[in-house]
Amino acid sequence: MSEVEQTLSIIKPDAVERNLSDKIKNIFIKNNLKIKESKKIQITKDEAAEFYKVHQSKPFYNDLCSYLSSGPIIVMILEGKNAVLFNRKLMGATNPINAEKNTIRKLYGISIDKNSIHGSDSIDNAKNEIKFFFKT
Repeated sequence: MSEVEQTLSIIKPDAVERNLSDKIKNIFIKNNLKIKESKKIQITKDEAAEFYKVHQSKPFYNDLCSYLSSGPIIVMILEGKNAVLFNRKLMGATNPINAEKNTIRKLYGISIDKNSIHGSDSIDNAKNEIKFFFKT
């Protein structure tokens, strides 16, 4: 039996800048992922570094932090059955070139860096990421 979960989704600066937020939110809604909370914010590079701490040892870490803090983002709590995995499926592969047809990254991603969206990759990370942006 599938369980109702929450996951974090971020509409990244490239997608916010291109006014794709409503189109992306509609994909979630059409696919029965409820947007529990949503807010538009801008984070500092230090906040981005803290958020992406799990990637600290990777070569792209610095660019990732610079990019996420380069403009406004929309952070959302999505809720639904198997939300973590289902959201990852809707997003598509990290590199838009490799993403399946009609996934968010295939539709709107520009590059492996500017791929329009972030989603939690596990239930534990989802809990931590939600806490990071939605301090309750």
